[in-house]
Amino acid sequence: MYDRFRSWVLRIMRVPHDPEPPFGATGSIRVFRAGRNYFKLQLFRWSGAQLLVLAGIVFWAVVLFDVENLARAEKQRRASAPPPGREAPAAAIRPADAPPATAERSTRRKRTRTGGWAGFKGGLVEIALRLPDWAFPVIWVVKVSGFALFLGQVPFTYMMRRLDYELRWYIVTDRSLRIRTGLLRLQESTMSFANLQQVEVQQGPLQRLLGLADVHVQSAGGGGDHDPHHGGGGDSLHTGVFHSVDNATDIRDLILERLRHFRQAGLGDPDDHRDQAAAGGALASGDPSAGGTDALAAACELLAEARVLRSALG
Repeated sequence: MYDRFRSWVLRIMRVPHDPEPPFGATGSIRVFRAGRNYFKLQLFRWSGAQLLVLAGIVFWAVVLFDVENLARAEKQRRASAPPPGREAPAAAIRPADAPPATAERSTRRKRTRTGGWAGFKGGLVEIALRLPDWAFPVIWVVKVSGFALFLGQVPFTYMMRRLDYELRWYIVTDRSLRIRTGLLRLQESTMSFANLQQVEVQQGPLQRLLGLADVHVQSAGGGGDHDPHHGGGGDSLHTGVFHSVDNATDIRDLILERLRHFRQAGLGDPDDHRDQAAAGGALASGDPSAGGTDALAAACELLAEARVLRSALG
């Protein structure tokens, strides 16, 4: 059932297939995922939210049920009470030693001025007394519908949390890395080792307890960006985060080792290699139009003059 739901959600939300590895040798591809304890932490938060919602539903259901019973009893009492004109005069039934009527009304008024939970409940009863009789069945329909809606969203929100965990991809090759996260908001970033400047591991108290950590990879030009993991106000275009992985030190060491080999080998971005090859071919042929730039034309001109000068000196 989960596999069918997964394929249905990915198709409806048009989530792309598994990400393609970034540029690099095929044998150097390493894929990392978020730690299992990260999923357990997300489930714990989800369960807490579900319990709070359920407690709120049960609380209001009990309160409204009690208010409805009190309102019905009060309506019956008022309906069975004698009309005001048939009541006996207060003076005729008051004992001789009874306090004055004004004092009695004052005492009754003080007793009815209650606050807190009793006052809140009494206010709800007064509102219920003003409602028509057909309002109580409508309230029952609302309560039953709310509980049914709660039960219906439980499996859906659970599967969404699980999908968000499964759709976290951290791919590293010998030349670059790619990070894709998110379900509702898909984010994918690719960084070349030619631009990487810093790799660090960050770990909060809760992550330390669960054996998780974040690996932050920063590229050139990212010094002034706002990083949400550093408390900034926005997403950074120059920082990639391997969020809540359980092998953060291994990932950091792997990236640093491959970055060191990358720089020692003098490798660059593939586009840079193509530009350099084109420039070298243009210089070798002496054709300024092959480079397509003024700088290349000037270099070809200097090369031609150097050849003329060499032949003259020879």
